[in-house]
Amino acid sequence: MRNLYSKNYLLLLICLAFSAAAFAQTGTLTGKILDDKRLELPGATVRITGTSQGTAADVNGNYKINLQPGTYTLLAQFIGYLPLSKQVTIKAGETTSLDFLLQAQSQSLNEIVVIGYGSAKRQDVTGSVATVTSKDFQKGLITTPEQLIAGKVAGVSVISNGGAPGAGSTIRIRGGASVYGSNDPLIVIDGVPVSNDGIAGAANPLNTINPNDIESFTILKDASAAAIYGNRASNGVILITTKKGQSGKPQINFSTQFSVSKLTKEYPVLTPDEFRTYVNANDKTSNGQYKSQLGAANTNWQKEIYQTSISTDNNLSVSGSAGKLPYRVSVGYTKQNGILKTSDLERYTGSLNLSPSLFNDHLKVNFNVKGTEVKQRFADQGAIGSAVSFNPTVPVYSGDDTKFGGYYEYLDPQSATGLKQNVPRNPLAVLELRDDHSNVYRAIASLGLDYRLHFFPDLHANVNIAYDGSRGLGSQSVPDYAAISQNTFTFNNVNYNGYYHTYKQTNENKLFEGFLSYNKDFKGISSHLDAVGGYSIQDFKTLNYNNPSFSSSGVLNPQSNPTFPLGTERYLLTSFYGRVNFVYHDKYILTGTIRNDYSTKFAPEDRSGVFPSGAFAWRINQEEFLKNSTVVSNLKLRLEYGKTGNQYGIGNYDYLGNYAVSTATAQYQLGNQFYYLNRPNAYYPGRTWETSATSNAAVDFGFLNDRITGSVDVYYRKTSRLLASISQPALTNFSNVIVGNIGNMQDKGIEMNINAQIIKKSDVSWTANFNVNYNKNEITNLSAIAGTSSSGLLTGGVSGGTGTTVQVNAVGSPKFSYYTYQQVYGPDGKPLDGVFADRNADGIVNENDLYINKNPNPKVFMGFSSDVNYKKWNAGFVARASLGNYIYNNIASYTGIQNYIINPIGAINNGSATVLQSGLIGNVDKDLLSDYWIENASFLRMDNAHIGYNFGKIIKGAGSLIISGNVQNVFIITKYRGADPEISSGIDNNFYPRPRTYVLGLNLSF
Repeated sequence: MRNLYSKNYLLLLICLAFSAAAFAQTGTLTGKILDDKRLELPGATVRITGTSQGTAADVNGNYKINLQPGTYTLLAQFIGYLPLSKQVTIKAGETTSLDFLLQAQSQSLNEIVVIGYGSAKRQDVTGSVATVTSKDFQKGLITTPEQLIAGKVAGVSVISNGGAPGAGSTIRIRGGASVYGSNDPLIVIDGVPVSNDGIAGAANPLNTINPNDIESFTILKDASAAAIYGNRASNGVILITTKKGQSGKPQINFSTQFSVSKLTKEYPVLTPDEFRTYVNANDKTSNGQYKSQLGAANTNWQKEIYQTSISTDNNLSVSGSAGKLPYRVSVGYTKQNGILKTSDLERYTGSLNLSPSLFNDHLKVNFNVKGTEVKQRFADQGAIGSAVSFNPTVPVYSGDDTKFGGYYEYLDPQSATGLKQNVPRNPLAVLELRDDHSNVYRAIASLGLDYRLHFFPDLHANVNIAYDGSRGLGSQSVPDYAAISQNTFTFNNVNYNGYYHTYKQTNENKLFEGFLSYNKDFKGISSHLDAVGGYSIQDFKTLNYNNPSFSSSGVLNPQSNPTFPLGTERYLLTSFYGRVNFVYHDKYILTGTIRNDYSTKFAPEDRSGVFPSGAFAWRINQEEFLKNSTVVSNLKLRLEYGKTGNQYGIGNYDYLGNYAVSTATAQYQLGNQFYYLNRPNAYYPGRTWETSATSNAAVDFGFLNDRITGSVDVYYRKTSRLLASISQPALTNFSNVIVGNIGNMQDKGIEMNINAQIIKKSDVSWTANFNVNYNKNEITNLSAIAGTSSSGLLTGGVSGGTGTTVQVNAVGSPKFSYYTYQQVYGPDGKPLDGVFADRNADGIVNENDLYINKNPNPKVFMGFSSDVNYKKWNAGFVARASLGNYIYNNIASYTGIQNYIINPIGAINNGSATVLQSGLIGNVDKDLLSDYWIENASFLRMDNAHIGYNFGKIIKGAGSLIISGNVQNVFIITKYRGADPEISSGIDNNFYPRPRTYVLGLNLSF
């Protein structure tokens, strides 16, 4: 036994000696993993090909591996970047250094881009698809996700809806394909198509999504790319992919921003001195009743309602893997104060992503859950108009706290309320005496399963299950002493003041999808086939709680008492879809797509809609005559055609005849008794999908090893069965209008995108992007009956007249064109008051002389961006330009006339300073419809200028720090006389101005 023990002991010593010797003979491989801007990539992985041996880079991008002597091939990888292989020889006892410089995928044809129900290599895409990743996003105080890509994509216009916190944006892809239906693109978040419907209490439904959690945007612009989404894709599709977990050690990232926002420009109104001079010069009354209302104060009402606001945005994320379970967890807090007093937003967000691979990577799981709470207070934007109009020679406060909260108001002792009627109210009181706040909660959860069949590995079975639920509730209240709440309602011959109302709404969006995907490489002929086929059902449900209103003392307003305290809106969308993409010899690509949608928004016989598309691409650079070219690195021709649909902008049950209970002011009298009646609502049983057919021809190009890349697209889109509001014939007893299919419209355009790596060196790099879009829109038919014509559909209501509209949708003109009288000018170049051209020469100037004049849609829209990196410094800017768009200046048309300032009702109001140049009195109703008020709104705006510095290590081996500063809304160049020319509706009235924002940011990674 002792001998056996001795032998075993000796054997162990020998093994240990050999092991020590072997260990002593290993070599060490170290290095850094950097991106193409030479910034560290924490969490990037390095592994030896053909083995499981590898490691992850630390927070500073450093890695270290001990290896036996020999030659190895190593593969470095990081999400969003192309993998890079390098060969290295390791010598015993020596340390070898090897760095990896990874190239962002967006700069390579091998980039994997997200498309509907899958992904594809950029080189194999046949449709018009644009991708913007997180490294190229807009910088600064970004509250809603779409602002990240403003100015970044050709043919995509992102116009913020104003400067209010969380206001969101109007997104238009190639101008939008509808008139009265929605022009908003379909938004898909991690595979979940979300509803375009709003959420009660939310300024914009997208402000419930934390922009910091987003990894990339993919925009499907043409029908070939978007047809896989069928009935909702006429206005394009935006695919949002959020950040996911990464394998390796936990990586902690903390970012914070502190920002200051200021008003950039006030509406041009008369100063107090100009106002006094004007009133004194134009008061023609014998008793000087207008002069007597002038005071000694000098009040700038716009300065009273605006403020310098302070905001902050903070985000913390942890990503890594627990065993073989990659995860990412994030939380965020945003507090944004508006420059208009009493407006603010507070947002709390949290997200979790789990993305494990099971059964030897045969089953990939992607689980996402996002939760948001948004608390918001809304300012009454009517205060903006009041600030333009209120007498600047009176003080803010009256000195009498017993009346109207102590705020100065126009008084009239003869009035029952003690207030002068039909005049503006104190702007500051309008804001401070109104409490309008909301709480919105939203949760989006999705589970994606991708199973690669063990017995047939080219075939994948996919299941997506998702739930998007939101709840919005809020209240609006005004005290009984506020001037804006006098005589709110009358009940039993008693007048009640003040106002209190609550609201609540819940939304549910449930999704189930199952689809098969097949991918097969035919290496012998350098070809590839992928196919997708599946089924989807989506259930949308909204509950509206119809609460009555009360006076501030708690008395019920009987006219607000709802007949039904709960209203339910619901519709189902079921779909079958398929796509085949075949790449032959790496040169020729064919794609075919079809989707059959079935929507309960239409009558049963009209619910089914089929939306096909086809595309062909030719990779010319793969031909022998270009294959070895040192100049042309990419040249691809794309030809596409397809149909898409639109069902948004219509009611869920409008195909059914239904009745509504009459209101309290529309009762029927029998004898001495009044009765509520059931009145028929208008309905349209034959309504169906609005359909857009799009043809697209394009060239994608790359030169000098893709140092210069870009594309040129030419498109033609025809929208048929336009959804439009139709007036009902008289005596039908139906309500006034219904949305129906009545016409056609077309868009022709060209768009171009160019990216250039102007300088690409180890210490210095300079990239630039330019994109431009030209779009021509024309309505070609507005009649549901063949062979008949329509004079046009009036729209675009404005302030200053009852039912006055300044826009029209008419055959032969762009949508929302201005419809006005032609102003006649005198020898001095000033407009002649009340004098308009008799365009039809019949001796009378009337509505027959109205003409179509300009429109708010830009002819050309451009985006510019540039980034420079020098060692650890980076700087850049983003700018946009809009050419050929016009705006109706409703502030000037309403207040910039003498009869508004010297008001015939006996009051004086301030107004637009344009009155000093125009001299218009405004004696006739036609003045509001003068083309004098239509102004050129072309502009050049620098959205963002930023600078940053990467300190690298700040805590030895534990953390890195980046500090950045940027300015948003840097400047704007325009001829427009108002405060801001960028208003998507084309009518400037009470617009919440966009501030200039200064942001200091800090990003700390461990």
